[in-house]
Amino acid sequence: MFTKDGKDDSRYNRDNIEFIKHSSPTVGELIEREYERQKGNIELIASENYSSEAVLAACGSCLSWKYAEGYPEAERKTGNRGRYYGGTEFVDQIEEYCCKKWKEVFDTDYHVNVQPHSGSQANFSAYRVAVDPGDTVLSFSLDNGGHLTHGSPVNFSGNLYDMVFYSVDHNGFIDMEDVCKKARECNPKLIVAGASAYARTIDFKSFGEIAKEVGALLMVDMAHIAGLVVAGDHPSPFGHADLITTTTHKTLRGPRGGMIFSKPELAKKVDSAVFPYAQGGPLEHIIAGKAVCAEEALTSEYKEYIHQVVKNSKAFCQAFLDMGYKVVTGGTDNHLFMLDLSDYHFSGKDLQDELDKIGITLNKNMIPEDKRSPKETSGVRIGTAPMTTRGYLEDDFVKVAKRIDAKIKEMEKYL
Repeated sequence: MFTKDGKDDSRYNRDNIEFIKHSSPTVGELIEREYERQKGNIELIASENYSSEAVLAACGSCLSWKYAEGYPEAERKTGNRGRYYGGTEFVDQIEEYCCKKWKEVFDTDYHVNVQPHSGSQANFSAYRVAVDPGDTVLSFSLDNGGHLTHGSPVNFSGNLYDMVFYSVDHNGFIDMEDVCKKARECNPKLIVAGASAYARTIDFKSFGEIAKEVGALLMVDMAHIAGLVVAGDHPSPFGHADLITTTTHKTLRGPRGGMIFSKPELAKKVDSAVFPYAQGGPLEHIIAGKAVCAEEALTSEYKEYIHQVVKNSKAFCQAFLDMGYKVVTGGTDNHLFMLDLSDYHFSGKDLQDELDKIGITLNKNMIPEDKRSPKETSGVRIGTAPMTTRGYLEDDFVKVAKRIDAKIKEMEKYL
């Protein structure tokens, strides 16, 4: 794991790189360059994090050789037919254990499917459970803070379904009156809550009440805030949502992958929507990494980490506010916030590119009522989860804010 000063307190990555170089000098060299980039960078991308060596080792284990289409024996109760391959005794036990631990993490009796290869594939399968092509879905648009899979016209979600979008108010907060109004008007079969670039608390209880009123299912995409839900730093969607999707590599700090939770009565549909509808063989090595991640998420150390992530985000955001910057919604309740650069002559992409040159990594992002294109944007998204993993505290992030401020002033002068 990298430390805050750019050192690596283990030899795991270095040893692996040297091993790869013996077989493939080109690939080994490129991985080494990326390793050095990550080690020396200040990582502020809200969707990224650093997983433990145990997670990395599980993902690189012999399980990557094993095919196991279908579901373990214990999951046949959902009506599915078990595995379609032999030799699955031990991967069955790993997958069953993984499911068990994630139910413990979220203290839930919801069904869980840990096979989705990504958050987007989890969402694809969740839609399959709830709606048919052409059905109406009420969702949060990309430019307001939603995800690509929440109805963007360039994505499957915007192509397959009749998407209607609720909006934010003039302060950038989700407008629950608009959610209710739109739900009553368009009578959706599914309402989607959750975000990719939204800094405030999401009222899952109210979303659930609105969905119940109009007879819709509620799907919550908690990919970004899942770790905050675990630690109690964000209200839980469990008990309000019918379907809950998440990634495991953001605030959960695990391997790249996805999961779907559902109310028990939807279990059979969920499993069928993942396999065989959306994908074939599960990545059992990644599922092993997800199981290790779940064990880590059950520790008090992990919860303290998440508490610090939120403290750091608030301090980081406040530093920009104190320097006179505009922040979407005027603050943050979670692990991220967005700078509003609409008054500057340069774009979010310009700032992203310039910061890359000095070893600070963040990403351009649309803001509400953005007049620039998605390729340029009038905002940047900033997250604190990765560098908190590396040991950053509030004062460290304040120093980074001042470095970004200096770069912005330089860009204003010369660009």
